[in-house]
Amino acid sequence: MSPRSGSNQAGRIVAVVADVLAFILGLWIVMYLLDANRANDLVEFVHDAANWLAGWSHDLFTFDEEWARVVAGYGLAAVVYLFIGHAVAGRMHRH
Repeated sequence: MSPRSGSNQAGRIVAVVADVLAFILGLWIVMYLLDANRANDLVEFVHDAANWLAGWSHDLFTFDEEWARVVAGYGLAAVVYLFIGHAVAGRMHRH
């Protein structure tokens, strides 16, 4: 295995991790908008994970409507994870 293929594999892993993090955040946004049952274990797990992942951007915006704060705060975190994760993966792929 050449060093280049190792960096390609590492870059793929970084991109997949970024995609999974963004998926969790996007899933929570959809669950929130569809008023998912918060007593459900899966909904609770996704909510807890999304809160942890978006801890830095949760309630960053002060829209009057709660749904707008959820979409903006968690959506921003998802976009940042995708952008940074894929930028790092691309950089690893080139080197």
